[in-house]
Amino acid sequence: MGDMNLLPLKSSALFSGLSDGEIASLNGLFQEKPVPAGKTVFIENMPGESLYLIGEGTIRISKMLAEGDEQTLVVLAAEDTFGEMAVLDSAPRSATARVIEDARLLSIGRASFERFCDSHPALGLKLLRNISRILARRVREEHEEFRALLNLALGRKES
Repeated sequence: MGDMNLLPLKSSALFSGLSDGEIASLNGLFQEKPVPAGKTVFIENMPGESLYLIGEGTIRISKMLAEGDEQTLVVLAAEDTFGEMAVLDSAPRSATARVIEDARLLSIGRASFERFCDSHPALGLKLLRNISRILARRVREEHEEFRALLNLALGRKES
């Protein structure tokens, strides 16, 4: 933790609706971690403890299929977040995150996030709302992709 400046990332969906002052008050909450290309941030089914905000770089989120095969779900870049569910519950990771291009990741651990929310309830609620919106958007996008795939498999045209 330290003297991180989050204002260059204020366009992130995580900070939607937050003032510059509110974003600045989060500087000490994040830990910065450089991760080189090719490294794994976390693996599906491992315990989840942190949310990540991408400061720089590209991350591939994938899901294990059969016998070592992986399906890419999404490729994320600067200002995107991933691993959000880890600050909401203690369930295992639902996907794998690997670094495609050298990355600078900013993370918040669940315990730190909960302490912050307890001591700053209004700002904590804004962050929780933003996390909920990010997750809801992803569910909607995945639903639409599934629907299109199902229609293709059934030989139907999109309506």
